Amino acid sequence: MADDERIKVYYNSACPVCKAGIEGQKGKTTACQVEWADVHQDNSAVDEIGESLEYVRERLHLVDEQGVKRMGMDAFIVLWRHSPRERWKARLFSLPLIHGLSQLAYKAFARALYRWNRAKHHW
Repeated sequence: MADDERIKVYYNSACPVCKAGIEGQKGKTTACQVEWADVHQDNSAVDEIGESLEYVRERLHLVDEQGVKRMGMDAFIVLWRHSPRERWKARLFSLPLIHGLSQLAYKAFARALYRWNRAKHHW
């Protein structure tokens, strides 16, 4: 595996749903090296990608193997592309109509989840 086959994921472990999703994903992403940055444990990690802490708490962020920042559904697609048993998800959710609809659904879900986490005082 080459050094450039590396991605970095920025997630919020204070969100129980996000934490469970990332914990489930950690063992699946084996096609490249992955660095996991928990912005709840290290708030300053968001400085690396030039985003506000609250925005990263709301949406999954990732820097792909080309150094491109991805967020939301596009971040999941990168993770799935590097997860041998989940590559089919990357192909499916990359299809134009499905991609657009899934982006909208993800944004709505992420916004609702963020509001729920704030209401529950998870951070």
